[in-house]
Amino acid sequence: MAKVTVDQSTCIGCEVCVDTAPDVFEMVDGKAQVKNPDGAPIDVIKEAAEACPTESIKVEE
Repeated sequence: MAKVTVDQSTCIGCEVCVDTAPDVFEMVDGKAQVKNPDGAPIDVIKEAAEACPTESIKVEE
């Protein structure tokens, strides 16, 4: 299982991660949060991390 984290201090709430992996990420108070790190295949989670404009998402396998 991968460890997925979102740095709340740098997240700008653009929702690109939620659009890419809605079963993994959710928005809470205008910031992205991990709701289910196993909600999508690892390649989809990595795609969301790479799409993050502030590089706030970290994925550790």
